[in-house]
Amino acid sequence: MRVAVLTFGCRVNQAESLAIERELYENGATIVDPGAAELVLVNSCSVTATADQGTRQSIRRVARQNPAARIVVTGCYEGVVEEALAALRAASSTYVGQGFSPACGDGSAPIVPVEGSAEAPPHVPIFLGNRTAFTLRVQTGCEEGCSYCVIPFTRGAERSRPPGALADEVSRLESAGYLDVTLTGVHLGSYGRDLEPATTLPALVDRLLEATGALRLRLGSLEPMDCSPTLVERAAAGGRLAPAFHLPLQHASDRVLRAMRRPYGLDEYDQVVRLVRARVPHASITADVIVGFPGETEGDFDALARYLAASPLTQLHVFPYSDRPGTEASAMAGKLHGIVVRERARVIREIGAQLAARFRREQAGTVRPALAIDDGMAAVTDNGLRVRLDRARPRNSRIWLLLGPDAATGCVLESG
Repeated sequence: MRVAVLTFGCRVNQAESLAIERELYENGATIVDPGAAELVLVNSCSVTATADQGTRQSIRRVARQNPAARIVVTGCYEGVVEEALAALRAASSTYVGQGFSPACGDGSAPIVPVEGSAEAPPHVPIFLGNRTAFTLRVQTGCEEGCSYCVIPFTRGAERSRPPGALADEVSRLESAGYLDVTLTGVHLGSYGRDLEPATTLPALVDRLLEATGALRLRLGSLEPMDCSPTLVERAAAGGRLAPAFHLPLQHASDRVLRAMRRPYGLDEYDQVVRLVRARVPHASITADVIVGFPGETEGDFDALARYLAASPLTQLHVFPYSDRPGTEASAMAGKLHGIVVRERARVIREIGAQLAARFRREQAGTVRPALAIDDGMAAVTDNGLRVRLDRARPRNSRIWLLLGPDAATGCVLESG
């Protein structure tokens, strides 16, 4: 069977799509583009209204381009918006169905039977030619209950994969040729709390590094209260834990943070990011920010803009607030007009661009380890900068780079 997998949303969805593709491949499927597929799996996101719209548009586009394909929807959208899927089914002769849900189970790859498949090859991660890095989900579920977020409803309780199974997995990934693996989860920092005996994310990182010889590990999105000094010191040591942190802020007004039900205040967040900057001066520190939350005043917004401009952050992901059905925030008073929200998002994105440019200037002239990607004329540094190379290197090879004046280009010094 010819199968295509389309992915929307966060690194968790990316990790699940990799697992889906691998399971399909090992059951005899051929992975193709959507236009040539008999089965199209849409791994959806529902974190914002825009994400919902992207899923719907993708389904319609596939149905137009490949009317004979069977379309199956999985992920967060299918968990909360069945009525929208019913409308799509009514609008198209193509079957649109809900598939296996990554929100279920123990976090291992879903089993997808493929009719007429040959005997499955040995169960090892395959090195797919169109990917250089691998994203590995180590847990799913979230119990934080932020007032704007629908994900606890779609993903359920926190569930971690056993550390031994993950150690075996990363060992196989390294054997398959991967050199760079990102650990991800819906609430990554809660890893291991539900296991017996309980464990922690830093302990998992140590175990995975012990199980591999050269693999570089990256951390996915990490709540600020979960960014422990232990993890910061692992990155500061200059070993194989990448000096790159994604620490969602969401807002810089304590009043808005309380309304969002975020479990920290601005001072606590600022202490974390400044610890990272002090101990790992070359680290990238990215953040999510929500603008236009119900009741956000001009004073709240000014506090957010001022903090961000003066912060040690290096990149921002800006999300205009959108109602998620069933959340506490969706029933709050003080909704802002869309024009106001979009303008505030524009201002914060401009600040984010300035922070990113500042970080590149700071990194100019430094020497960083990197991994060659794409056509061999580009690379990603250990601290997350994408760089154009002065000469081609084999894809998926380790190199050392002297970063140019704007850190957008780099001179290859040697393989490493």
